[in-house]
Amino acid sequence: MSGIPRLCDCGQVVPFGVRCECQIAATRERNRRHDALRGSASSRGYDAAWRSASRSYLLQHPFCAACARNGTRTAATLVDHIVSIRRAPHLRLERSNWQSLCTPCHSSWKQKQERHQ
Repeated sequence: MSGIPRLCDCGQVVPFGVRCECQIAATRERNRRHDALRGSASSRGYDAAWRSASRSYLLQHPFCAACARNGTRTAATLVDHIVSIRRAPHLRLERSNWQSLCTPCHSSWKQKQERHQ
């Protein structure tokens, strides 16, 4: 079922469920500014040692821990730090501080959780 088109702030009529080009451009610019401030992945602790260890962990723990808690079996795509590296850098390579997550779980509830810490 399609909805009613809407008028974007820029004056363009946008079909239901579609983002206006100006909104997409604004999101890209905001993300670019954010990425420039936060440093490289390596400088944040995601270096070659992390990549190697996390690949190994995913092979041993191939399913999303968050989905499993809800009774669903979903393939994990990344390894997450239970306590973030920012809060506990000494736990960066400590496997007891890791959990396998699928991208939707990591991008939704985990990110919200970290913003409120």
